[in-house]
Amino acid sequence: MLTFLPGTLLVYFLLPKKARNYWLLLVSLFFYTWGAPKFAVFLVGSIVFNYGMALLIDKIPAGRLRKALLAAAVLGNLSILFVFKYMNFVTSVLRGWFPVLEGVIPQTDFRLPIGISFFTFQALSYVVDVYRGTVAVQKNPAYVGLYISFFPQLIAGPIVRYTTIAEDIENRTITFDGFSRGVMRFLYGFNRKMLLANVLAKAADAAFAASDLSVAMAWLGSICYTLQIYFDFSGYSEMAIGMGRMFGFRFLENFNYPYISKTVTEFWRRWHISLGSWFRDYVYFPLGGSRVKSKGRLVFNLAVVWLATGIWHGANWTFLLWGCLYGLIIIAEKLLNLPKRLTSHPAAAVIYQVLTMLAVVVGWVLFRADNLSAAGNYLMTMFGLNGAALTDSLAAFNFREYLVPLTAGIVCSTPLFRWLHEKAAARGPVWENGYELCDGLVQLLLFAVGLSCLVMNAHNPFIYFNF
Repeated sequence: MLTFLPGTLLVYFLLPKKARNYWLLLVSLFFYTWGAPKFAVFLVGSIVFNYGMALLIDKIPAGRLRKALLAAAVLGNLSILFVFKYMNFVTSVLRGWFPVLEGVIPQTDFRLPIGISFFTFQALSYVVDVYRGTVAVQKNPAYVGLYISFFPQLIAGPIVRYTTIAEDIENRTITFDGFSRGVMRFLYGFNRKMLLANVLAKAADAAFAASDLSVAMAWLGSICYTLQIYFDFSGYSEMAIGMGRMFGFRFLENFNYPYISKTVTEFWRRWHISLGSWFRDYVYFPLGGSRVKSKGRLVFNLAVVWLATGIWHGANWTFLLWGCLYGLIIIAEKLLNLPKRLTSHPAAAVIYQVLTMLAVVVGWVLFRADNLSAAGNYLMTMFGLNGAALTDSLAAFNFREYLVPLTAGIVCSTPLFRWLHEKAAARGPVWENGYELCDGLVQLLLFAVGLSCLVMNAHNPFIYFNF
């Protein structure tokens, strides 16, 4: 990325405006092919298929044929996703549950194309929006290809709607202010990944790999992973938003300080916003959302969404249980109307906010564990239910070793620096410019440190590359 991005930018600004989209499409396809050459055909296939289906849907007036074309588009996209992401799991489960089928159903071994969940959902949203009439069909296949394959957010999101960047694709301007803000967003993301996520990952990995855990080490590992996954994923999103801004594209935010949430419902409005809004607009609302006549139907709608959310994240019982856990909590919050009821009970609101974070940490243990048995053992250790020692030398060593990044991670997961920026801006342009200058210098210094870690082969791929 450190040579690819500057080279892409240099050629981009040398080209006339009419050629820039074609250049970005070319380098985006090259970017994906370089990382996953065997699977580039599926990315190109997704572009061609969804471009063609959107054109057909647009030409057909309302009626059964139009609905049938939409159903075919949905089925086509989800079928490819199912084969590569879930077929191995399904065949393994069927062969395990029904041994008689072992000679009938072979155990598949499909490799997962990088970013398939992201570009599939992105392409599918375009076709559905054309069907709904909320976006005009794009006649230029290169522009559809650029939308689906644009390299900054191709691998791990955010999931961008065509409505968000339709105008940017055809008519965008790049200002010095916009470009510089894009650079800063990129630096924020890079530094989060290299200096927080990657460092905290070492403590988390040590905890989840340990065969003899103490209670203290289990908690330290789970908290470090809670921060790791946040800075890993939000760091990638920051980099994607920043790179998009450098080229004149404005992506929507994907995170909004989720760890300050007062309820689990609020947490999911702040975490992976693009995925949550995708399920809301393309699954929850079509099912009826919350505007239904019975609570039973509301429960059903929420259950479908959260089962789908768990399935989207991976083919493993841990992800299914993780999605069901959040589904149950959010259903309870909806039925009890907790967000509104807590506003009139400050003490209860504080207690529930602590319980919310506890639920999030427990959820991340499920998410991180290799299987349900490992997750169960880890959680039992955390809560002292299996006779584990309260603390040990491993916990003491890791606490001393990672105290600084752990503290920095906790501070940076709050809007403290945004608050400081707002306070500086409120005092006038001089204060705001001074704050931004200091912030820029600090980020550049941290970027240099992060680069040194990269040069020393501190390779640790983004967690959401797996999805």
